[in-house]
Amino acid sequence: MTVPATTGGAGGRLRSGQVAAAAGVNQQTLRYYERRGLLSEPERTPGGHRLYPAEAVTLLRVIKTAQRLGFTLEEVAELLETGTHRHRRPDTGLRERAAAKLTEVEAKIADLRVIAGTLRQALDAGCEDLVACAAEEGCPLPFADLAG
Repeated sequence: MTVPATTGGAGGRLRSGQVAAAAGVNQQTLRYYERRGLLSEPERTPGGHRLYPAEAVTLLRVIKTAQRLGFTLEEVAELLETGTHRHRRPDTGLRERAAAKLTEVEAKIADLRVIAGTLRQALDAGCEDLVACAAEEGCPLPFADLAG
């Protein structure tokens, strides 16, 4: 969705409902991100309504995309923080963090493949009851190694 610069309050500012709708989040998410320091506290109208710059929509989309890629909100905050500083450590940039996150995700995928294979073996073995299966010699579930 394109956000018109003239929508909202004075100076092309957007109310929280407009920002939330354009970014695909709810208004509670906006407030939560403000409390976490991911989003700057917005200006307010004399009536107390929050007015965000149009760039807030882009920032929210960046945050949500980073979360979908597996980054925690703390990691997102660090990425946003490093992006605003010219003098940063070489290991804090997006490329380095993305490489580390990819390694983490690939390890989780490998673990999930092992779990899926074990579950397939349990289904193929006809396991109906965890306790009974654990007592069987051919039980494919990992706890069978702990028995007797």
